[in-house]
Amino acid sequence: MKVFTATALLALSLPAVAAAQTPVTLVPLNVPELPFSVSMPKGWLGVNFEDGALGVSAVSAKAPPATLIRLLYAAKAGGTPTPASEFQKFEQGVKSTGAGIKQTASRTVGYGGVQGVERTYALTHPKGKLSMRVWYGIGARNLYSFQLTDTPQRFSAAFSKVLATVKFR
Repeated sequence: MKVFTATALLALSLPAVAAAQTPVTLVPLNVPELPFSVSMPKGWLGVNFEDGALGVSAVSAKAPPATLIRLLYAAKAGGTPTPASEFQKFEQGVKSTGAGIKQTASRTVGYGGVQGVERTYALTHPKGKLSMRVWYGIGARNLYSFQLTDTPQRFSAAFSKVLATVKFR
């Protein structure tokens, strides 16, 4: 499985620190292997977590605290995933790391023509607190998991702008 890294995101190369301090400018990400097209924040850096996830992961800076956006997908492969079942697995996974997780909002919303459910979370862990937005959508062939992780003080508006550009193929 492949996460598109800095090479695929090279078109986004401006200093990440400057990008975090200025209004978000998006640039198209041209990766034909993805089952969707999207524009990402200019200056953000691709990152490979080597976790086998398919999709795009990008951070706003080389060092923490950095905003993280992950746009992931997995083939349904004959399964029948639901947003509810995926959120249950996600929440259990977070808890298994020892972090605390509290859902703060939930809504049904579609992006790029695919309907799904988006939840907002407050996470606590040994090094501090994080905020997350997670969207699960079920397409014809794939399950989509789009995520934003940020500090509560800076909870980035970039995610909404990125999601507004998603078009599924």
